[in-house]
Amino acid sequence: MNRAIPRLVGMVHLLALPGSPRFAGSMEEIIETAAKDAAVLVDAGFPALMVENFGDVPFHSDSVPPETVAAMTAAAMTIASAGVPFGVNVLRNDGLSALGVAAATGARFTRVNVLTGMMHTDQGPVVGKAAQIQRARVALCPEVEMWADVLVKHATPPPGSDPTQIARDTVERGLADAVIVSGTGTGARPDLERARIIGAAVPDGTRIVIGSGASGSNLGELLEVADTVIVGSDIKTDGLASNRPDPLRASSFVSAAGKHGLL
Repeated sequence: MNRAIPRLVGMVHLLALPGSPRFAGSMEEIIETAAKDAAVLVDAGFPALMVENFGDVPFHSDSVPPETVAAMTAAAMTIASAGVPFGVNVLRNDGLSALGVAAATGARFTRVNVLTGMMHTDQGPVVGKAAQIQRARVALCPEVEMWADVLVKHATPPPGSDPTQIARDTVERGLADAVIVSGTGTGARPDLERARIIGAAVPDGTRIVIGSGASGSNLGELLEVADTVIVGSDIKTDGLASNRPDPLRASSFVSAAGKHGLL
């Protein structure tokens, strides 16, 4: 059986979970919405999905509470039933919980916003925990891939930071399987020159992932510097990440992805 994770990943953004300020009081609604959103993307032809607690603003800078992990596990089980490979991202940067959810639900990869080093964010300093995370991966689910951002969005690196060194450290010292390059914020297109620098810095064979700003019209340019694309905003109603997936926009994106060899 081919265990390779597909090169196109569609985002399933969860509603606010129990314990977060915008939680509406219904776990059933969260599960039903996640199932419907996943079905829209799979029906449109997305070969892989990623689930994250997008509705939980403001995010914890580090570990999330137990109720978040429980709710994300329940939602991830729903995503698993969609029948395609999927990943888990626990915002803002709880890579340990993401691994726990992955181990319990059969997810194939996780996303960690800061695996090594430190970034200044709206949650305050976010510090990587590669040592703890990679040891937990070996113990819980060694087959799960670790995708890690380099200079993650909604964040600023410490003064004097070198993108080349950060990228190398993320893979060579943090042991990431893939590096993610994004723009300045949700839905923002990445700096292509920075993406080239990061791609040149990491070892050959490292997966380079676009983490924001992809659209059907710019895929060709993005794939000059990356080989995998995660998309969320562009496949939502009106192109807004906070909206639900739009079947027509999702299908249009998949069609463009097919023309560029992503499927």
